[in-house]
Amino acid sequence: MDIHEYLGVLRRGWALVVLGLLVGIAGGVAAAAIQPRVYSATSREILTNSEATGDLTQSVPDLAGAEVVVAALSPRGDNAGKLRDAYRSLAQAAATNGARFVGIGGFSSLRPAEGAPRFVEGDDLPPEFAAEAREMNDILADLATGSVDVDWLFVSPAAEFGSHAPGEALGRYRVSGEVALFDQDGKSAISGADFARAVLDEIETPTRHRAQIHFAY
Repeated sequence: MDIHEYLGVLRRGWALVVLGLLVGIAGGVAAAAIQPRVYSATSREILTNSEATGDLTQSVPDLAGAEVVVAALSPRGDNAGKLRDAYRSLAQAAATNGARFVGIGGFSSLRPAEGAPRFVEGDDLPPEFAAEAREMNDILADLATGSVDVDWLFVSPAAEFGSHAPGEALGRYRVSGEVALFDQDGKSAISGADFARAVLDEIETPTRHRAQIHFAY
């Protein structure tokens, strides 16, 4: 299921622009989890991805009419090292159009405890993921310092999340801010379906503005 098909079952009556794939949320299980809550859109809905807009690290698509812009670009491959400027441009375009900017980030930008350094600031990051984790954290830092005056949200999933660990829909999740959530066994995880549910819930009924949010079991 590509991003157009996936978001076809997520219409909730606002104009939504999605840039890139929400890694780990695609697939029939996510669609099945959200499907009972779907109703037809009443406003213009815009669905776009990198195939429709070209290289998003080089140009910004037309966001006119958007109410929410969700940026979920991978920091790997050809995008490596380019996302910080790209997200800044996308956030500025969202601000210009009066849209909310939602960036899907990573677990490493969270803190193990209130006031503690973020995981990305420590020495325990696997070398193969360190560069992308730091890049996504730089994007969070840019948003937090107000480099762009936009209503933003930076979303961090659980540690165990993604296409490699799709999990199953449990119909529940917990919410935090900067501090990572773990279950009683010390595990941080969330399925793609429940992460999708959480993101859409927050878009539909915002609880945080200009802040980081974290979803996990």
